Amino acid sequence: MTELVASGTTRAPSLGKLKDLAALGKPRLSLLVIFTTAVGVWLAPTPLGPITTMIFLFATSALVASANTMNCWVEKEIDGLMKRTCDRPLPAGRLKPRTALIFGIILVVVSLTLIGWTTNALTTILGAIAFLTYVLIYTPLKRVTPWAVLVGAVPGALPPLMGWTAATNELALPGLFLFGVLFLWQLPHFLAISLYLEDDFRRGGIRVLPVARGRGVAWAHLLLYVACLFVFSLAAWPLHLAGPLYATVAAVMGLCWLLLAAAGLRGRASDGWARGNFGFSLLYLPLLITVLVLDAA
Repeated sequence: MTELVASGTTRAPSLGKLKDLAALGKPRLSLLVIFTTAVGVWLAPTPLGPITTMIFLFATSALVASANTMNCWVEKEIDGLMKRTCDRPLPAGRLKPRTALIFGIILVVVSLTLIGWTTNALTTILGAIAFLTYVLIYTPLKRVTPWAVLVGAVPGALPPLMGWTAATNELALPGLFLFGVLFLWQLPHFLAISLYLEDDFRRGGIRVLPVARGRGVAWAHLLLYVACLFVFSLAAWPLHLAGPLYATVAAVMGLCWLLLAAAGLRGRASDGWARGNFGFSLLYLPLLITVLVLDAA
């Protein structure tokens, strides 16, 4: 009995540490990455093969986890200032910064090696660009300028393009269209978050648009980005990337989001309105991409 108790007490911290290491990579985000990357592979005319695809999807999600881990390492003091991030493993003291740093380095080396092994040099370069842009440019810029979000949207939009290039080894219109949709979608998605968590970002010294320029300016930009996404999403039909089913769904959902975004003027971009836009963004992207796959030309 004593041995069992001792065994239980020694295993619990190890399990907790594993959970904390996984938390550094923000696993919920990996689900979106796997989904959008898989769409890029699926739409490609050249099959990648099931085993290769699984390894590649794992490597891409690990690459994103490595970037998130490094982000947590760099921003550990900032995270400690904000309510939504103060319980993360590093500011809460459950992991040592050195452990997170080593874990992030191992992840990026392994993930890029696997991507290079299973696909091609172009996809590996895009993966390296995504990692370096997120960690070395976007992360420090967040405390300097609200336009950092435009930089941060680039690595966030690269996974579906990487899925396309993994199968085709070329930059072509379908992959670039997916990149554009993901790039534009992230802007109102993040602005909605920054509006209802404005006080938290202010405590952390992060120069999101509501903090730097006010809620009115943030609302106007959110509406502009939704309008740009609406117009861009409709281009899939005239470009012969999808058919009328996709165009109909894109038009209806785009108009719904435009009306929701415009309602911020009456409500003065309230927290409830911002949460509504955030929630709609989570519905919009998977539905749009799913219909695109089903109706691909």
